[in-house]
Parts: sequence; structure tokens; C-alpha cells
Amino acid sequence: MNNATRLMIGAVAVASLGIASPVLAQTTLTVSTWGGPNHGVNTMVWPTWKSWIEEATEGRVTVEVVHDMGPPASQMEMVADGIADASWIFHAHMAGRFLATQLPEFPTFEEFSSEDASAAYWHTHQEHLAQANEHRGVDVLATGVHGPGQIFTRNRVESIDELAGKRLRVGGGVMSGLADAMGVTGVALPPTGVYEAASQGVVDGAMLTLESLRSFRVAEVAPHTLTVDGGFYRGSFAIVVNPMFWDQVSAEDREAIEAVSGERLSRLFGYMMDVSDERGVEFGEERGGTFTQVPESDIERLRTVRDELVSEWSESVGARGVDAASALAFFQEQLAEAAKGESIADQVASE
Repeated sequence: MNNATRLMIGAVAVASLGIASPVLAQTTLTVSTWGGPNHGVNTMVWPTWKSWIEEATEGRVTVEVVHDMGPPASQMEMVADGIADASWIFHAHMAGRFLATQLPEFPTFEEFSSEDASAAYWHTHQEHLAQANEHRGVDVLATGVHGPGQIFTRNRVESIDELAGKRLRVGGGVMSGLADAMGVTGVALPPTGVYEAASQGVVDGAMLTLESLRSFRVAEVAPHTLTVDGGFYRGSFAIVVNPMFWDQVSAEDREAIEAVSGERLSRLFGYMMDVSDERGVEFGEERGGTFTQVPESDIERLRTVRDELVSEWSESVGARGVDAASALAFFQEQLAEAAKGESIADQVASE
């Protein structure tokens, strides 16, 4: 028998096996995303989570990421309506809906990683905040906290007093309260709108994260950064899924997906924010940007503002069944515990 005949018989045999063998069904988890194709959530979080899910379910479930299905503020509604199976949401985009989720947003004036904060936030949400039922209609698979929120301006400023009267982009939540207290005129814009608004003079700057210097090109239009240790504020996120998605998978696969979500996925999200911030600072420095620390007198002023905001928040969430003092204390305890744990980068490297 010559080689050509062997190859032909082999091809027929393989084709016959393909026809005779049952095709294993694969369920696709469709994720709606935003933030731009180069944002870390799209280049790091989703690909890693996809590989975790495929491995945990032995290939029975995969992930498909779809861009531009809707604006950031509509993501939770899209998931609840079943337009997408899952997405990531920024709580401050939905003013009035979320209050309990402001817990990790208040400034602490201390340095800590977004990875540790996201892990601590996950446990605090599960233990204290979920009972507020603010995510009704969807299931929360992970929570996230972005890096230090700082203030970026077109012209250099060196104190809070110099911000008075300036028009700054704000995204809601705690940053809006801080903007009001500092005498800033807040302009509601998504991060993706800052470049155009600043370049056209619509805003004088923005309250955003350091990663925005690069990912949203803020360094090109507002290159001067006013900083506070730990940030003027933080931001709260969640990765959510439509509960009906679980009807498409077995109980075993649901358990497997949840096992690679929760704290693990929260840590991954936070780690992504840490890495993105580092890249943002490098990008800003390369383009001649400046970084100015606020004077100590401003820190004391901000502490007073923070305490007032926390007091107002505590009263508001109390009406939703959340013991604010216990939740805040638990978050600080978990933050300390998270800092002792193994970084997600080390975990991924060892796999």
C-alpha cells in the first residue's frame, strides 16, 4: 500500500469518526464590554477569566467578549434584560441606584493596592452589603476597586484653592461630593469623553484614575496631576451575570465558574488596575506631565470633608439595612488580611 493510499484511508477514517461521534455541546458566556479595546479589562481580565472558565469546566463553557453593545451606564440593564450574559459595571454611573457600593470609594489618605482593596471589597460585599439588594436582577460574580482617583488639569495647580471654579469631569458617587466641597463645577462625562471635552475647552480637567493618562489619552490634554496619597477617591465596580445564564449550564459547571470568580476574579480586576496605573504614570511622565502632591493643610481639609461624607452615607445605607460602622470596620480588617495573601500575579505565574 503506497503512502497516498494510506493518507486517503486515514482521512476517510477520521471523517467517519467525526460523523459517528457525538459533538460535545459548548455553552458560550457572552460578555458585553466597554472602555476601549486596549483597556486592561479587555486585554487582561477577560482573556484570563476565559482560560480559567474553560479549564474549570473542561471546555464545556467558553467566553465571548463583544464590544460596543451599549454605553457604560446601560451595562447592568443589558445584562438584566438578557441582551448580554455578563458585563462589568461602574456603580457611580447609576446615580441613586447604588449607595452601599460607595463604601470603598472614600479617601483614606493611605496607600494600598487595588488588588487588595478589590479582594477586601468582595468579602465585605458578601458579608455586609449584598443585603441592600442593590444588584437586584443580576448576580454579582466579582467586585473591583480602581486605583487612586486623582485630579488632572490643563494648567498646573498646586492646591485645592486653585481648583475653585474650574470645570472638572466627575463620574458620580463620592467624587461628586468631593467636587462640591472643593468648589469645583462638576461635569458629568464618561472617561471616554474627557479627551474631546478637554481638547475643546469644555472642561478644565478631570477627576480620574492614573491609568486614564494612557488609556483615555488624558496626558495629552490635561497633563498636570494633583495627587493625594491613596487618592482623592476610589471607584467601585462589579462583574455581573444574568441569573438565567445558569439554566444553560450544569450545577457542576456553575460551581466551577463561581470557583474561578469571587475573590480570585476580584483580585485579577484589581491587579489589572494596579498595572494600568503604573503604565499610565509612565505614559504621563514620558510626555512631560507633572505630579504635584497637595499640601498638608489640604489633607486636613479633605479629612473633614471625608468624615462628613461618610456620616451622610452611613445614615443613607442604614435605611437599606446596612450597618455602616460594622461594614467599614470589616473592610479595613479584610484589607489588612488581603495584603498578607498571595498576589494574583504570583498565582497566575505558578499555573
